[in-house]
Amino acid sequence: MNAPMNAPRNTPTFQLIGATAVAEVLNDRHQQVIELVSDIYRLHGNGGTTNPDSYFLRFPERPDARIIALPARIEDDREIAGIKWIASFPGNHTESGLPRASAVVILNDMATGYPFACIEGAAISSHRTAASAALGAGLLHPSRTAGSIAVVGAGPIARRILEYLRASGWKTDRYRVHDTVEGRAELLRDELTAQGARAEAVPDAEDAVRGAELVVLATTAAGPWLTDPALLTAGQTVLNVSLRDLGVPVVLAAQNVLDDIEHCMKANTSPHLAEQATGGRDFVAGTISDLIEGRIAPDPERPRIFSPFGLGVLDLALARYIHGEAVGRGLAVSDENFFGLA
Repeated sequence: MNAPMNAPRNTPTFQLIGATAVAEVLNDRHQQVIELVSDIYRLHGNGGTTNPDSYFLRFPERPDARIIALPARIEDDREIAGIKWIASFPGNHTESGLPRASAVVILNDMATGYPFACIEGAAISSHRTAASAALGAGLLHPSRTAGSIAVVGAGPIARRILEYLRASGWKTDRYRVHDTVEGRAELLRDELTAQGARAEAVPDAEDAVRGAELVVLATTAAGPWLTDPALLTAGQTVLNVSLRDLGVPVVLAAQNVLDDIEHCMKANTSPHLAEQATGGRDFVAGTISDLIEGRIAPDPERPRIFSPFGLGVLDLALARYIHGEAVGRGLAVSDENFFGLA
């Protein structure tokens, strides 16, 4: 019997890929993820992506909480569109015992527009953030050697960044760790010590930063607290992952590299505050794509700050990779009639 005239020729299948499958796919793939992130930054810098503004849903009764939508499109030989929907509820730590961040990534087929996969996104977000930070660190500090590494904000993102730094060959004599949450710096210190590293918990954030050749800022600070440019020295590299820790004088005294200039100049990030204070963007040396392509080089005479706003195209690229691997390994759960078209 022939199918009805209006029946779809290829019924869309929807696949669900959870955290366990994501973790299995990404296990020990650090270098591959860093290379994927580098490729997407290069593509983005050459106009091969669409990455609209992130959309923030905020809650007046919970000013520290937000949910962010990051739509994106990758325009390569495996063209794809999608969106990351990520919630940040810092109160989870004390109110429910749940992690602060939760997320999903939806992938859409560019031929039909139909979504074909939903993938657990908190792990994707942390891996792409850490891979981006490790890539920026290596490009700005090519020796990948530091007498000490300062970690300010000792949560899951900081742990993931340190994991990627180690996997990409970084060496250090010791870690200095600070966190405003009681016990968290000590916990990370103990974990690092158990791995054979020298580590100490430092009660003052500025003491942690002072003299460290690599600084990882992974806090939830709403505004600048590191405001004295004398704290940073020439040749020091700062990963401004949390985006709002650095005061305007610190930004202006440094070589600034962003992942995307337009995206970073929003929402009162440290670069955005510097733009507002100066009325221009002359303090920006360029983007990470410029570093990758050799259009700019690390400045040995100034501190170097990498400020990654976090681009949805990175989440999309990593989710696409995970989807392919998970389906190939039989880790995806499929619903053949999710859209009721069979």
